[in-house]
Amino acid sequence: MKNCCIKQKEIIPIFFAADENYLPYLAVALCSLKENASKKYAYEIYILNAGVSCEAEAKIKKYEDDTFKVTFVDVSKEMESVKSSLQIRDYYTGATYYRIFIAEMFPQLDKAIYIDSDVVVPGDISEFYHKEIGDNLVGAIADEAVASVPEFRLYTKEVLGIDAQNYFNAGVLLMNLKKFRESNFYGGFCDLLKAYKFTVAQDQDYLNVLCAGQVAYFDKEWNKMPIGGVGITPKLIHYNLTMKPWHYETTLYKEYFWLYAKQTEDYDVILKALDSYTDAQKQRDVECEKGLIALCVKEAEREDNYYKKYVK
Repeated sequence: MKNCCIKQKEIIPIFFAADENYLPYLAVALCSLKENASKKYAYEIYILNAGVSCEAEAKIKKYEDDTFKVTFVDVSKEMESVKSSLQIRDYYTGATYYRIFIAEMFPQLDKAIYIDSDVVVPGDISEFYHKEIGDNLVGAIADEAVASVPEFRLYTKEVLGIDAQNYFNAGVLLMNLKKFRESNFYGGFCDLLKAYKFTVAQDQDYLNVLCAGQVAYFDKEWNKMPIGGVGITPKLIHYNLTMKPWHYETTLYKEYFWLYAKQTEDYDVILKALDSYTDAQKQRDVECEKGLIALCVKEAEREDNYYKKYVK
């Protein structure tokens, strides 16, 4: 019955990436997405991972119904092929690279959404899927966090050769998978990964460099970060970097997160994460942010940075 119902409606494929520790927050994202998505469509949700327990997987699979299918996809094999070249720092994990494999792993899909797991989706995700991206590789939203910090703006211009207003956040993407394959995007990524190591935003920097000039830009309502006030009604809120409502009670748009967190099976786990987040951990976040800003300046001053070595 489930597969029959899905075939009767247009299917919208959506990818997330998560390790087991992040699944409680992924559950919040899925809860919000499912509650607000148009019932005119069916949704196939793929959770990219490198190993998840049966118990944790079962909790997420409970969100399934006739038109909302959840599949866990192990990308350990794909990660093994590139992991020796990956740059991973601070709060980043290998999961941030999983989106790179989507086009090659799913040749039957021409188009899909990728979303990070630290989000809530109060809007109708089908609206995002049906946005026009033409022949571009991706549809994306300019990164608010980068645009708001002078050192980040310096970095994108001096290291990547991209103005900050054109530097997109890779946590929410509408991906033209057909174009990815036609342009051998994965091959280009592997070649660049071997040639140069981006150390600031890692895979996001690779995506921005490789997609430059082939990006359809959308309004920030579809990737609203908890900075700069609450002047718009968000359709997707992205609790980027250290701005997590399960760590900080002062996080903007926290009410959206807790609205859906209360509906999940791991609500108590999420509350505990908030209550137990220590001053030492908060200070570590501060130091990470300071270190990231200092790294931006250091990379911009390098005589052999990417822009000076390969572009200029």
